[in-house]
Amino acid sequence: MARQYVRSIIASVQRVALALSPSNFGSHAGFQSPPGSPEAQTLARWICQSYRCFLRMELLKQEGNESILKSLWHHTDAILCCSMKALPIFMFGNQAGLDMLETTLVALQDISLEKIFDENGRKALFAEFPQVMQQGFMCLQGGICLSSMGRAVSYERAVAWKVVNDEENAHCICFMFINWSFV
Repeated sequence: MARQYVRSIIASVQRVALALSPSNFGSHAGFQSPPGSPEAQTLARWICQSYRCFLRMELLKQEGNESILKSLWHHTDAILCCSMKALPIFMFGNQAGLDMLETTLVALQDISLEKIFDENGRKALFAEFPQVMQQGFMCLQGGICLSSMGRAVSYERAVAWKVVNDEENAHCICFMFINWSFV
């Protein structure tokens, strides 16, 4: 409980700081890699390329000279990437994803994929999960998941896809929760 309380305080302070800063993206204190760092840019590129490859559509609508990372960060749907370990742990989330889980980018690594789904969500996810590895993506019907603070979050649907690197090796799994809101 103490850890959740501290996270909520940190998240609140970060939201206030972001709201007050002139450049919301560049000043995000919780961002692990500096915005625009080669690692963050590369992951953003892999996420978008993999989405295009497996779902045959664009994830982002590029406007002007805005970077892929910045567009991904400001995407309205919650986008979260998790490791491909036996117990998948979240490793990246855009601003909407962090808001949905009520966490920071640093604290995101303490949350496992299994923890955010209720019993029905876990059953649906793990029944369909092999599909991600075989065909590269899966779609989940709407449902309920939990934030790190234990609040219920509903979503209209979710899409999961395999993120591959430049050598076409699986790097992580990315989830997009569409039209989410707190219940």
